[in-house]
Amino acid sequence: MDEDITMREDADEKLVNDAFQRLLDSYLASRHRKKVDIITKAFNFARQAHKGVRRLSGEPYIMHPIAVAQIVCEEVGLGSTSICAALLHDVVEDTDYTTEDLANIFGPKIAQIVDGLTKISGGIFGEQASAQAENFKKLLLTMSEDIRVILIKICDRLHNMRTLASQPANKQYKIAGETLYIYAPLSNRLGLYKIKSELENLSFQYEHPEEYNSIKEKLKSTEVKRHELFDQFTAPIEESLHQMGIKYAIKERVKTPYSIWTKMQNKHVSFEEIYDILAVRIIFTPEKREEEINECFNIYVAISKIYKSHPDRLRDWLSHPKANGYQALHVTLMSKQGRWIEVQIRSDRMDEIAEQGFAAHWKYKEGEESEYTEDENELNDWLRTIKEILDDPQPDAMDFLDAIKLNLFASEIFVFTPKGEIKTMPAGCTALDFAFSIHTFLGSHCIGAKVNHKLVPLSHKLESGDQVEILTSKAQHVQPAWINFVSTAKAKAKIQAVLRRDSRELQKKGNKLLNEFLKKNNIETSPDVIDQLARFHETGRRELFLQGLGDKTILLGEKDLDELSGKGSDNDKKGWRKLVPFLGRGKKKPTAGEQQELFVVPEKFNRKKPIYISEDNIGQYKFKHCCHPIPGDDILGYIDNKHQIEIHKRACPVADKLKSGFGNRILDAKWNMHKQLFFDATIRLQGIDRMGILMDVSRIITSQMSVNIHRVTFNSEEGVFDGSIELRVHDRDDVRDIMNALKEVDGLQEVTQIM
Repeated sequence: MDEDITMREDADEKLVNDAFQRLLDSYLASRHRKKVDIITKAFNFARQAHKGVRRLSGEPYIMHPIAVAQIVCEEVGLGSTSICAALLHDVVEDTDYTTEDLANIFGPKIAQIVDGLTKISGGIFGEQASAQAENFKKLLLTMSEDIRVILIKICDRLHNMRTLASQPANKQYKIAGETLYIYAPLSNRLGLYKIKSELENLSFQYEHPEEYNSIKEKLKSTEVKRHELFDQFTAPIEESLHQMGIKYAIKERVKTPYSIWTKMQNKHVSFEEIYDILAVRIIFTPEKREEEINECFNIYVAISKIYKSHPDRLRDWLSHPKANGYQALHVTLMSKQGRWIEVQIRSDRMDEIAEQGFAAHWKYKEGEESEYTEDENELNDWLRTIKEILDDPQPDAMDFLDAIKLNLFASEIFVFTPKGEIKTMPAGCTALDFAFSIHTFLGSHCIGAKVNHKLVPLSHKLESGDQVEILTSKAQHVQPAWINFVSTAKAKAKIQAVLRRDSRELQKKGNKLLNEFLKKNNIETSPDVIDQLARFHETGRRELFLQGLGDKTILLGEKDLDELSGKGSDNDKKGWRKLVPFLGRGKKKPTAGEQQELFVVPEKFNRKKPIYISEDNIGQYKFKHCCHPIPGDDILGYIDNKHQIEIHKRACPVADKLKSGFGNRILDAKWNMHKQLFFDATIRLQGIDRMGILMDVSRIITSQMSVNIHRVTFNSEEGVFDGSIELRVHDRDDVRDIMNALKEVDGLQEVTQIM
């Protein structure tokens, strides 16, 4: 027995030493100043602090900080300060050491970064609503102090995703959902394209394992054909570049399973119909740095002589890089095989920034440790916007998450001020967004704009190259409707702040009117009385009820007194009959389970075990209308504020928010159905109209597939039709079989499922 323990300890020792040696080798191969002593000191300190502790996978805990430090060094390219902070990032949280201890031993800078990482630790947050979103606020606050905090946090998340297999399923969905919702777009915003792609893929792998494996298999089976196409396409390009005397490398870039799946969902196409799975990347080394942009265009001119270029698919991020620092020239060319292929042209410097993001900008000051510098204007603008949102705390942290999401995901357009200055704005933004981006006062009093010298309304959507002049009036005030046609985080935050201020005034007025009414009728004011009246007026929340009183949309009278005295409507006392949502009226539908009570989660409920949904218990769960899950869909459960369980598709946008904001309430849910119940599913059909096409469609569905049609809607215009059919099906397999059968109908161009 003792011998086994000794052998295990020796094996652990070798594992840890080998991993640390690999980290040192990577660091020594970089262009940073060689501060090996402090890195070794941090490693020994962390090793001692985590001694005897193991991860869920069974390996020594110290392997995690080493792995995070390895990513920080090798994949993000940061120096010794960041490597030390990565090695020490869990010490304060998991051991008795304090930030002060670290400051004394390693200096204030490393201690400050570790402190930032400790504040945004990804632990279990208990039942407090949206604690994860609050945590994300802390993350962004700390990030604006030192950008390295967020870079190390992303590396920490990447390693957690790489080792997610050891976690229970409900934890996997929580971590994967949070990763897709927050960390992948954040990585993209900081230019960490490779890490962003890996985070998306890993999340996809755990949330939709079947689809992930299916796409992986298809990519593997088409690999040989792709290589052939790549070789044939690049051969004449290589010859041309060789003649130009350019030092270059040509790489094959294959779309990731996640981006393929996203395109399949958004465009309603199959794997075989996606044409841009393959892209070609030309990376060159210019003789002079100042010539690199000209060189990109020279290469573009040369290759467009070989292949015809797509006129609408030229993307120039050379003169105006993306907000995350990305620079390149993208052009789409028609290959000799009749396929459009995207070619990305960039210098080795641009390529390094594309791979390692902002870290590469300030990564190597010759001979010294990299420091964050103020000349990263785009990043500073973005951080400034985030600080403005943080300065105005919102009542719901999930609203805050949404506001940040708007900034993280936005594509960019370039807009000119009347003086000709360029402003980068998110695609889809309006004139009102532009007004708020310049100044809050300008936005609050905006009455319209002149775009390219023509008068337009506030809601006018801007396009790249527009010149915008904002028109204001002191008589103008922020309107509630404005929130519907702004898309930037800053504008939404400012409008909501003004509306909340106005709403507080109305609530005060409403509260005064309510107190006067209750006092006049000898009723004591209490929260229960206000809640009862809010329910009676169907406002839902107390605040909305008081606001309604304040703006005179709700008037108090005799009916309110009847309600308070118990003489009012007793609809609520009859009990609520629970029907299983979107179940059809099919002949086989059992009545059992229709009037089931909703399941209430007990205090000592095992959240690690999956819940199984069957014909017998389906009525005990809430099926939400945001995504209409049916058997066969990848699903999860969410424990709501009433301790009842909602069922969502794992890919549902609402579920994404829940995973990010309330991860500890997520449950693994599985189907255990036996084709007895019927569910609603809607299939959309588009194609070329002809006599008898509707008869062919209905014959396939009713006769061949034996499925009941509930409703048919068809529109035909100028020989093209667009329609939808509502069906009663047992599960997702039924939908797939019907869609495959319909694709054989002559004239049908597109058959897609409406969620």
